[in-house]
Amino acid sequence: MHLGLSTYTFPYHVETLTKAAPEGFSFADMLQFAYANKIKYFQFGDNYPLHLLTGTALDDLGRLAKQKNIHLQVGTRGLFFENICSYISIAQKLESEFLRVVIDDGNYHPPVEEVIRIIKELLPVLKQSCITLAIENHDRLKAKTLVRIIEATDPELVAICLDTANSLGAGEGIAEIAPVLLPYTVNLHVKDFTIARVNHKMGFTVSGAPAGEGMLDIGWLMSECSKYKRCATVTLETWMNRESTDEQTLAKEMDWINKSIKYLNNYTQ
Repeated sequence: MHLGLSTYTFPYHVETLTKAAPEGFSFADMLQFAYANKIKYFQFGDNYPLHLLTGTALDDLGRLAKQKNIHLQVGTRGLFFENICSYISIAQKLESEFLRVVIDDGNYHPPVEEVIRIIKELLPVLKQSCITLAIENHDRLKAKTLVRIIEATDPELVAICLDTANSLGAGEGIAEIAPVLLPYTVNLHVKDFTIARVNHKMGFTVSGAPAGEGMLDIGWLMSECSKYKRCATVTLETWMNRESTDEQTLAKEMDWINKSIKYLNNYTQ
């Protein structure tokens, strides 16, 4: 499998405006970082909404990616018919093979039957555009419920973007969901983490960690994933707490990214 980066590899770089970089962290910065690290896949998540790019920016993004031989992957949040159709067009334009989607958005938490209905309406558009809808396991829905959605719609056009930490929000760990979701997975989000009991002993804290330094058994996961031929890319995501200043936060995030890439290179092409 091939290693990829994402706008969620650089969440604080994307969102934080600092004195050192008042313009933020542009797509050109991220693609250059991927290129410098010989990484040929880059995914745009909902923290960098592509539909808000103005003028020729979307064309510029596609052109720059081609110049650097980087394959783009497109993502969004909110399973609204109009939003998904808009992003299918963006995915086509940027030659993304799938559209990663987080179903919920803000106060929008559609029931399962509504999710199935909307996806069924989208199937002709997905088929015509040759785009796979990759649903990310994201907190609320359990693994078996996601499989139910896929089987009720079209397993050829609807798949899973498997995040290694998100299902903790649904009370399920990666060892529990992997056997259920890996057969449907087209993209894997590697997000390492730790779980520690709080000082007063009444509960636990889930925190991020650089890849290879947390509780995620990445070697096992990659081995299990390789049993299925549908998933070609492993996308690194980082998930850390803020430091005291923006400068410290960005420096730590970049340190985690570099450590994680070095570790994941042991398992990817």
